[in-house]
Amino acid sequence: MYDVLVYLYENYGALEACPDAAALSRSLAEAGFEDDEIRDALDWLQDLARSTLERDDGPLAGGEGFRLYTDREYTALGFEGISFLATLEQAGQIDPAQREVVLERAMAAHETPLGLETLRVIVLMVLWSLSADVDLLLLEDLLGGDEPRSMH
Repeated sequence: MYDVLVYLYENYGALEACPDAAALSRSLAEAGFEDDEIRDALDWLQDLARSTLERDDGPLAGGEGFRLYTDREYTALGFEGISFLATLEQAGQIDPAQREVVLERAMAAHETPLGLETLRVIVLMVLWSLSADVDLLLLEDLLGGDEPRSMH
């Protein structure tokens, strides 16, 4: 599923530039993705859109305080994932409200533990869905990771 998401990011300038779901499904199938991968990715994106629309910056807008992670979040993300999010936030690459959307989408992945490569894709998709400017070095980190990815 995450390969489909990266493919969409790399081939469409903005989430809004993606065709309707039926045309997008056909295009992804022609690119070599399996039906279940496509369905999962499109469902995940739909849930992401819902999460970003429902986000409330309210008390997070000030940026004061710190985030305590639940046991479930810590188990899912691990020290490495939580450190990665903290680094992004401290560097001003994501704000607290964006972090919460990332956490919601990470917990929806139902993978435990969630690998850092997957978390990077989730961060990228959240920023993409919010039309946020992504620093070139951050983009390289999010897409590049520590290991080479196979491309379709």
